[in-house]
Amino acid sequence: MKPAAATVTRLLRACAFLCLAAAPLHAAASELKLAFSSEVTTVDPHFLAAQANLALTHHLFEPLVAADAQSRMVPALAQSWRAVDANTWEFKLRPGVRFHDGSAFTAEDVVFSLARPLNIKGSPGGFAPYVRAIASVQVVDPLTVRIRTTRPYGPMLQELNSVAMVSRRAAANAAPEDFDSGAAAVGTGPFRLVRFARGDRIELARFDGYWGEKPAWERVTIRMIASEPSRTAALLAGDVDAIETIPPADLARLKRNPAYAVSQTPSWRTIHLLVDQKSDVAPGISDAQGKPLARNPYKDVRVRRALSLAIDRSALADRVMEGMAVPAANVVGPAILGHDPAQKAAAADPAAARRLLAEAGYPEGFAMTVAAPNNRYPNDEQVAQAVAQMLARVGIKAQVVTLPFQTYVTKARAGEFSLPLLGWGSSAADLALRSLALTPSAEKGYGAWNWGGYTSPKLDAAVEASFAAVDETKRIAAARAANALAMEDFALIPLYHQVAAWAMKRGLEYVPRTDEFTLAQHFRPVK
Repeated sequence: MKPAAATVTRLLRACAFLCLAAAPLHAAASELKLAFSSEVTTVDPHFLAAQANLALTHHLFEPLVAADAQSRMVPALAQSWRAVDANTWEFKLRPGVRFHDGSAFTAEDVVFSLARPLNIKGSPGGFAPYVRAIASVQVVDPLTVRIRTTRPYGPMLQELNSVAMVSRRAAANAAPEDFDSGAAAVGTGPFRLVRFARGDRIELARFDGYWGEKPAWERVTIRMIASEPSRTAALLAGDVDAIETIPPADLARLKRNPAYAVSQTPSWRTIHLLVDQKSDVAPGISDAQGKPLARNPYKDVRVRRALSLAIDRSALADRVMEGMAVPAANVVGPAILGHDPAQKAAAADPAAARRLLAEAGYPEGFAMTVAAPNNRYPNDEQVAQAVAQMLARVGIKAQVVTLPFQTYVTKARAGEFSLPLLGWGSSAADLALRSLALTPSAEKGYGAWNWGGYTSPKLDAAVEASFAAVDETKRIAAARAANALAMEDFALIPLYHQVAAWAMKRGLEYVPRTDEFTLAQHFRPVK
């Protein structure tokens, strides 16, 4: 952030805290107003697996298997399940469940919903990977399905947690625009869609035919406010009742203010640097004099290790993130399956980084670009600037490019950046590696977010072995082993695990979620 912009931001925050502390303390009992920190791009629950889209999906639709606040798998539309054999799972569906249009939820809707992600066209990051392991879905009776996998597959429950059940009748041949208009947005969730105003807000109404516990709110308005100071100001002004992703600079003051409550927990999201290892000549890299390098330095593991050793993760977590992060040495956060607490984040060692660069043939370093979004993660632009300064201390001259998230993702996927920043949350280490570090394969659904093009047959095999472990104890060990391989080879460079935090008007309560989802149905008036 430029100094002038930072000054303006501080003044806006200070004014908000001084002038708006007397904002109304109680939301109307019939309505809840929330602010998301990023944009919902579509209501279609199978088109793009982005955080805000997923959060909205959980209001309107439901999976067979849900995740509780600690990301443990619990019953949802499937009230029970069992392993028939190594390749077959049987799910008993919850009786009496109705869609928003009054039609019954049955096994036929499950068959349709699990097939639909494979038929979506043009998705920049869809849900096909979550159903790739399914060989067939058999209807046993209207409330029983058997899912046969292509091989013994341990992550089946986590995969099903990611796939929303939609109405076969309403969603047949539907495109994302049909969901956005509301025509196909027929789910079983606790709320139904009233209006989707792209880039602005989403209006929901309570579904009174919901099978589960009724939400406290008749109406919900979700505003999309990417700007950190604007999001806090909206809370203080009473424009919204609760916000997610509290800006680190505002956390302490919100905690001290008796008009507000704060809820927080370590997150499943890890912020990484993805390293271009597919290009012979990496984009944006030149020698110290500005001449393009003849070869990509990131293909040398010594250079990747040097990048990692140049970064002071404690400084990022404590100063840049103001305590709302934990230094990372794993691909997933502390509560997630496959996280290995024995792996500790290495301390910054600029001298060792310089030695490694010299050994790799870059004694004078080189020039490159660090790319990041500027409206997706807390302090994302400031983190990129801090990383650039740390790299400069070892002789790597880093320019910083930041863009709005939607533009940024498009350019990163197109290979325009050699060192892009990406945050990723997952319910298991092997699933995170599948998306971020496995050899890209559209057929297998691997490497969908592997922007660096990293490939390692050894890592591919290790993740496959983890997937094959149906016994959870064995899978945890296999996932940790795969995680260790990726970290040793610097397939990507983890920086820190985020701490998820919500702020709300006093009189509301919210159990913080490891998966960072902001769910209106889980906000409650304090009794």
